[in-house]
Amino acid sequence: MTTFTAFTTLPDRDQAEALAEYLEELDPQPYGVGVFEIEDGSDRWEVGSYFNEAPDETALAVLAMAHGAAPFAVSELPDTDWVAHVKRELSPVVAGRFFVYGSHDAEAVPGDSIPLLIEAAMAFGTGHHGTTLGCLTAFDRLERAGLRAHRVADIGCGTAVLAMAAAKLWPETVIASDIDPVAVETAAANVAANDLAGRVDCIEAAGFGHPRLAAGAPYDLIFANILKGPLLSLAPEMGANTSPGGHVILSGILHAQADEVIAAYEAEGFVLVSRDEHGDWTTLVLKRN
Repeated sequence: MTTFTAFTTLPDRDQAEALAEYLEELDPQPYGVGVFEIEDGSDRWEVGSYFNEAPDETALAVLAMAHGAAPFAVSELPDTDWVAHVKRELSPVVAGRFFVYGSHDAEAVPGDSIPLLIEAAMAFGTGHHGTTLGCLTAFDRLERAGLRAHRVADIGCGTAVLAMAAAKLWPETVIASDIDPVAVETAAANVAANDLAGRVDCIEAAGFGHPRLAAGAPYDLIFANILKGPLLSLAPEMGANTSPGGHVILSGILHAQADEVIAAYEAEGFVLVSRDEHGDWTTLVLKRN
């Protein structure tokens, strides 16, 4: 089946979400609409919509003008088996001792590695993105240097690859949370596929707003691979929920944004331990005084 897409950008999240609501009422109706922050430091937002038949480009033009958006870019995509495509294109990733792979590469797992199985259909957080690679590499380095965390949380967990990495090394239960219920389902499926059921607790929560997260605090290690905006907003809660001497591993940060994030966490009592770059992304490790 041919798919049509229509994308535009706006300077404001509220405007973008308002436009997305109107898009859902178009005829023909899109089968999916999404609003995303553009990760290039521009503070602009992208609105994307997906159609099974050609959209009404006149209606799209009117909506764009009414909402102060850029003209929609409409494209026709060929019928593609995306899962099969991802399986062909995504090779295993090595991050320190961790080996992130799909089931189609099960025979390639090195015997001396710590394997993390993430299916190709669940590609967000496979390790190919510089943020996930950076977090896994930083975690591996910290643990090799002697870090031993008894209470661990993965905030904005996506596939739960970071939570599972901690559970592979340490016996305690790790909490993995995400604001997106689909991500929580994905995380739980990955946990089961890695034989970690009961070892990683997957919950739906915004920030630390869940009784299970509150009960487990303060944490000796917190992963937060999200974006600059949420990281800045969460800085006070991170300080309140990290144990003295505890660490946070942060990513989803463009290089130009790193200083601002560091300053926000230093104001909450953290000190910078390391700063690494992978592709366009920076990973920060900070320790709470």
